[in-house]
Amino acid sequence: MFDTQEILARCGIEPVQSGTYGVQSGWAPTAGRATFEAICPADGKLSAHIAGSTAEDFQAILAASVAAQQRWRMVPAPRRGEFVRRIGELVEDNLAALAAIVMLDTGKSVMEAKGELKEVVDMATLAAGQSRMLYGFTQQSQRAKHRMYDQWLPVGVVGIISAYNFPAAVWAQNGFLSVIGGNTVIWKPSPKVPLTAIALQHLVNQAAKEFDCEGVFTLFMPEDNDVAELLLTDTRVALVSFTGSSHVGRKVANVVGSTLGRRYLLECSGNNGCIVDETADLKLAARALTFGAVGTTGQRCTSTRRVIAHRSIVDELVALLKQSFEQVRVGDPREADTLVGPLIDRVAVGQFEAAILSAVAQGGKVACGGKRIDRPGYYVQPTIVVDAKPDWQCVQHETFAPIVYVIPYETLDEAIRIHNEVPQGLASGIHSTNLMNIETFLSAAGSDCGIVRVNMGTTGADVGAAFGGEKETGGGRTAGSDAWKGYMRRQSVCVNWSGESAWDSRIEL
Repeated sequence: MFDTQEILARCGIEPVQSGTYGVQSGWAPTAGRATFEAICPADGKLSAHIAGSTAEDFQAILAASVAAQQRWRMVPAPRRGEFVRRIGELVEDNLAALAAIVMLDTGKSVMEAKGELKEVVDMATLAAGQSRMLYGFTQQSQRAKHRMYDQWLPVGVVGIISAYNFPAAVWAQNGFLSVIGGNTVIWKPSPKVPLTAIALQHLVNQAAKEFDCEGVFTLFMPEDNDVAELLLTDTRVALVSFTGSSHVGRKVANVVGSTLGRRYLLECSGNNGCIVDETADLKLAARALTFGAVGTTGQRCTSTRRVIAHRSIVDELVALLKQSFEQVRVGDPREADTLVGPLIDRVAVGQFEAAILSAVAQGGKVACGGKRIDRPGYYVQPTIVVDAKPDWQCVQHETFAPIVYVIPYETLDEAIRIHNEVPQGLASGIHSTNLMNIETFLSAAGSDCGIVRVNMGTTGADVGAAFGGEKETGGGRTAGSDAWKGYMRRQSVCVNWSGESAWDSRIEL
């Protein structure tokens, strides 16, 4: 039996819970404050009331974060990494309870929720190791007896604005790299998924107390957009990392970028395509594409939205996709055999239905699914639309739902053109056994996206790789590789150890 209140209590979440945590005042009071509702998408029921953050809360949190950063930047980086690793240990120790919280917030199956939290643990491990490898490099000076090198230093206070679909992993990808670099973090999660952020902040507080570093992570959760935008406009926030739609990403870029010297890091919309050529293993492709399109109910920025299939195999591929889609168990994520849960809310269901209507009105045919499921919560059928045209608005736009459009092609050049002619540039893929086709897609003349996968779905992130994309996806990179540099400032250093200066022959002292 799943007991919501028992799960909330295990994670320290009250029926009326503060959404604000700062080092000076702790959890902000709830009395006398406006609240918003945490709704479980699985049944549409209330989980808790959240007292939102105010403008006054922000000012207090930011002032404390600035002060904490001045201390934190002088802590040796490996020690900062040990703190992050401890957070990962606490997440792992509380995995079952946290997975239930993620499920209550997002409607993900427990399996998917645990997978997201495992990514948090993996990110903590990566960041802890990276804290010992914040490398600069030595350069050769043109001057005798001079040493020249580059080094990386903290930027200051980092604001993290995260979306609802991955309420834990996005925070970890950004936050852990930020703090090992000597920055402090103010986290503004989506108010659609408040419980995960509160539960994680409790664990962070435990680790911070053990390491005597309170104030490195703080929580700022307003429901009011005007209050939320304080994170963008205040020049004491040196870097804003935003994950969400390209529409909001443009605003973040405009506001933050209007102040020279401040930075933004964007991970925005994806509209991910996968080419399936005439040599592909179609059964493998069907399984991979099903996971890519339907996993997390199509609510990943890397979800497969467009399948660009060679005309000679498109009918066979669609038949296999239908078989695969029909085996996906959509249901209450609290039930053990559920593979896919609901969409996040009724607005998302409306967007799903609008996209289907638009495609059918333009001549598309629904080969599978296409309807809302009549039950409590926000459930829809995984959907395949065939005979789609690449220039349709619904195909050009990212709909956060389990819909995949199948588009036929004749030549590889045509397939690549169709693939690239969308505004977004996050994830991409090709299913093929033809080495020339694969290498063409991987070349400068191929995919224009930040992520490419071969004989896989477009989803699934390895924390060791940099995550992000091009064009309207925003150009930001998080997680592995050298993404840590995005949260630091680069400094070129030259040391004169000669005892001489350039004008010694001209100046007498």
